[in-house]
Amino acid sequence: MKWDLLTSPRLAALDRRIPLILCVTATEQHGPHLPLATDRLIAEYFCSRLEEALPDRVLILPTQAVGCSQHHMDFAGSLSLRHETFIECVVDVADSALAHGFTRLILFNSHGGNLASAQVAMERIGLAHPECRVVLATWWRIAAEELIKLNDGGPGSVGHACEFETSLLSLIAPSLIDEPAIQPGRNPCEFEWAKGDLLRSPHAHYYRTMRQQTTDGTFGDPTRAGENKGRAIADAVVLALKKIVTDLHSAPD
Repeated sequence: MKWDLLTSPRLAALDRRIPLILCVTATEQHGPHLPLATDRLIAEYFCSRLEEALPDRVLILPTQAVGCSQHHMDFAGSLSLRHETFIECVVDVADSALAHGFTRLILFNSHGGNLASAQVAMERIGLAHPECRVVLATWWRIAAEELIKLNDGGPGSVGHACEFETSLLSLIAPSLIDEPAIQPGRNPCEFEWAKGDLLRSPHAHYYRTMRQQTTDGTFGDPTRAGENKGRAIADAVVLALKKIVTDLHSAPD
């Protein structure tokens, strides 16, 4: 069920143990070949699949479609919120949703730049609502063990507008992909200890803007993408998300 497609009386009648999902995404460049809405499209697709599987046991809030993307602002079209603004937006939406008596909330993240601020938002929400169960879930982390099996390009091939994101858009919205613009990402790393990608954390985090990391905004290898891989990625993520939702729904108050 989608929060904003319900009438007020119908929403008021729902079981307050139903987990709420707030997608926190981004509107930013995704290389020369993917649309600015990539992160939003991916998160909303996963949620639509989840809704099909659990039609009466999940309630999806309106998406937070602009995130923390200041490191992408060298590329045209990127939009960004300050970290403080992002946190306040997420906390305010969560506070207002939980004020209606719901007791389970999942912040579902689809953008790496949101991770630190989303963690702070989760902690603030949890402290303000000790009676509630609050979870932060990032799509590539909740299914990491299965996703690494699907990674043909190996270390460095999954990052941004990459093998995985391009595969997912091949499944979700292939008409939005500029196929002739797809090129292998050029993302050399200056220090061995800073090497990492979506599935492999570096030994130490080293701040670089996206322009400093890659000339065309692509981190990884989108030439290895494909629709079947996108479907396998989505299946793994939705299964992991379904487990979180089901566990929360059945957990005692």
